[in-house]
Amino acid sequence: MLKTSSNSNSNCFHCGEVLIEKPILFDEKNFCCEGCKTVYEILNQNDLCNYYNLENTPGITPPKNLSKKFEYLESEQLIDTLVDFKDENTSVITFYIPQIHCSSCIWLLENLYKLNHDINSSRVNFLKKEIKIVFKHNQLSLRQLVELLASIGYEPSINLNDIKTDKKKPIDRSLIFKLGVAGFCFGNIMLISLPEYFGLDSIKESHFAKFFGYINILLSLPVLLYSASGYIQSAYQAIKHKTINIDIPIALGIFALFFRSTYEIVSHTGAGYLDSLAALIFFMLIGRIFQQKTYDILSFERDYKSYFPIATTLVTENGMEKNIAVAELEVGDIILIRNNELIPVDATLVKGSANIDNSFVTGESNPVRKEIGDKIYAGGKQIGQAIQLKVIKKLSHSYLTQLWNDEAFTKADEDKFEGIMTKMSKYFTIIILFIALGSMVYWWNINIKTAINSFTAVLIIACPCALALSAPFTFGNVLRILGRNQFYLKNASVIEKIAKITTVVFDKTGTITQSSESNVSYHGTTLTNEQQSAVASVLRQSSHPLSKMVFNYFADTTIVDVDNFKELIGKGLVGEVKNNTIQLGSEKFVCNVAENSTKATRVYLKINDNFLGYFQLENSYRKGLNELIRKLKKDFKLNLISGDNDSELENLKTFFGNEGEFLFNKTPEDKLSYIKSLQKKGETTLMIGDGLNDAGALKQSDVGISISEDVNTFSPACDAILDAKVFNRLPDFIAYCKSSITIIILSFIISFAYNIVGLLFAVSGMMSPVFAAILMPISSITVVIFTTIATNFMARKYKI
Repeated sequence: MLKTSSNSNSNCFHCGEVLIEKPILFDEKNFCCEGCKTVYEILNQNDLCNYYNLENTPGITPPKNLSKKFEYLESEQLIDTLVDFKDENTSVITFYIPQIHCSSCIWLLENLYKLNHDINSSRVNFLKKEIKIVFKHNQLSLRQLVELLASIGYEPSINLNDIKTDKKKPIDRSLIFKLGVAGFCFGNIMLISLPEYFGLDSIKESHFAKFFGYINILLSLPVLLYSASGYIQSAYQAIKHKTINIDIPIALGIFALFFRSTYEIVSHTGAGYLDSLAALIFFMLIGRIFQQKTYDILSFERDYKSYFPIATTLVTENGMEKNIAVAELEVGDIILIRNNELIPVDATLVKGSANIDNSFVTGESNPVRKEIGDKIYAGGKQIGQAIQLKVIKKLSHSYLTQLWNDEAFTKADEDKFEGIMTKMSKYFTIIILFIALGSMVYWWNINIKTAINSFTAVLIIACPCALALSAPFTFGNVLRILGRNQFYLKNASVIEKIAKITTVVFDKTGTITQSSESNVSYHGTTLTNEQQSAVASVLRQSSHPLSKMVFNYFADTTIVDVDNFKELIGKGLVGEVKNNTIQLGSEKFVCNVAENSTKATRVYLKINDNFLGYFQLENSYRKGLNELIRKLKKDFKLNLISGDNDSELENLKTFFGNEGEFLFNKTPEDKLSYIKSLQKKGETTLMIGDGLNDAGALKQSDVGISISEDVNTFSPACDAILDAKVFNRLPDFIAYCKSSITIIILSFIISFAYNIVGLLFAVSGMMSPVFAAILMPISSITVVIFTTIATNFMARKYKI
């Protein structure tokens, strides 16, 4: 029996942590929390404690004598193909686990680090039945990891036939098989029960009636034990973990029908309701298959129909450089990655000195040095000089989506809407249980058959499936439509946050201005060909908009190697070319002055401590900016913040007017602080900026949008990526996101109306459980049809 105790050992038996508060005593052992106790309990039930020698080890160590089943996972070549990422110490892998079916599965799998301390983290994608695991491969091999998963009942599905191409998930047909069994038994039970339907008293009263009754019980057993197993297991896990889900009342209804029917048949007091039981499970499985198909469609659209509107620099065979969409990269292509740019595909290093920051993938921010020929995984970020990589694997949109949604880059208030839905479903279940029990108690003394029918019908008809489908299906369709229009959102929670924004903050350079259209002129000492080559080579290392503008000024200049390159955010660039030190940046940085002497946009140049001149830039504003500002001003407060000076203030006022704030000469830290100050005033902020240079402000803002213009500016800090070509359509995208919230509210109303009307008929005893089971999937179908039509209608309204 579970109880608490203050005496005993000072460490948790499971994880080894020091017990500060009163420990939880279970099985004569102390635990620090319910999580450790429950994991131990689960393992102990499977007799795994002795298997893993828990007595001597805090946590769980994989067994030494592994079975030969997973021996093939010791092949290094195979491991390199299976893992998503691997460095000296850490590997990241994604498994498809078909056994995932409920919140209990998620809880256990996301606590794998408690089973083995060499597992850094694990995260479940419930819709896809996938788990992403980060582990220390030097201490825990891939084979041992798979053994551990298999030992707790979650053996990954690894299809070796698909390893050489794309990883494909095997199709889970278990629901189809369960539906087939339920349908077969349902048909035969109905056939045997025909005398009951037609009132043939001569047969009902004969010895055949008893025989047919027992046959019906035998036919109902596969339905109960196999077809309904998902509902029963889910209910059991919920009760075991002291939670409530919708499968609890459904399981109660199933057991009520089965045991009542068995009692009537065995006691010869009636024919029972086994035909209703089989029909009920048959139609509920149809509804569950429909729901699963719906989620599968959403996952497919998210990963394959939408795409990241980012590009990278392709180095052609003749040495020319051109920007192409990352999706167009082929195996064998050579790409150029500049300082702070994301590596979009798996590749090998062919030129340059690579220092890779893998915090995007593993959470470890210390750069890892790579040598020529080393493999570099997608998701890493180059720190330092530009490098050239050879593509060895094509782009995986689903992998980038997974990285983008990693918990390291989520914001504290994400998924509020889903949290509300979870709470609503919990109270919904409790209320329905009370209604069902009250209905049964009311009818029990009047008519037992009506009481059972009413109890079961209430549990089935009042299903929150339609309620649960409203938000994900609406948001999923909106994500698909926006992605198709080159506005790619991180996840569904971003839609809700966009609908709540009150203030829009713009960055200037590279956001409302166009790098490719800017005019650049040089003023100062004439540069030799060798100096031009050195300056262009240093500029080429950087992805900053001003660096790219000035680099384009040296269109036909020879590029040479750069050593000791550094990019000081908000200041400038430093690099060495043939023992000459090149310094480019602001006047304060290059000339060591207290303040810039001019308001013009300039990049100053110094070579070996000799000031040579400056490049002056005249910005070109994006097409449609005037119309975009006019539309946004109707609904939002507009502000502008820039690291540049205020030389173009008057031009900006022609777009923005005199309302709002104009802040200049701000560092990335200043931008982040400004966003915080707006939030303290109660504003919900939308920041639009450069994905790399404004990363802090983008992450701090409620919604951060990165503008993509033929360059790899993708950053995990942003919530959305907007292709520069559709920049002027941003007001329509925001209005569309707002309309999606209205659609969800309307779909809630439809779902509630269905439940209220259904409950009235069920409580009054006018609805059979079978009819309730038929109506249950119809409600989900109605909501899906409504949200699909509504989201597409609103998209046409806003010409999206």
